[in-house]
Amino acid sequence: MRFLTSRLSSATISLMLKIRLQRVARKHIPIFRVVLTDSKNSTKSGRFHEVLGSFNLKTDEKTLNAERVKYWISKGAQPSGTMHNYLVHEKIIAGKKIN
Repeated sequence: MRFLTSRLSSATISLMLKIRLQRVARKHIPIFRVVLTDSKNSTKSGRFHEVLGSFNLKTDEKTLNAERVKYWISKGAQPSGTMHNYLVHEKIIAGKKIN
């Protein structure tokens, strides 16, 4: 009976999705991916649903799939604070920057 109730409750819980940065390079080489992940995953777990872009701070290369970001935000995904500020700066979403 316990298994049945946990199975039913997990079916009704929806995933809380986050758009956040994930560091992928070595020490002293700051390269980040912009990923869509479940909010319960840690940033270092490596688990994500989709890669939405990347930042290479050494060479100042920035790529971001704006259409996919807008799509996932429309589906309920929440950007992290840093990503929210970047999306506002690039005029992908409207709003004010947050502290």
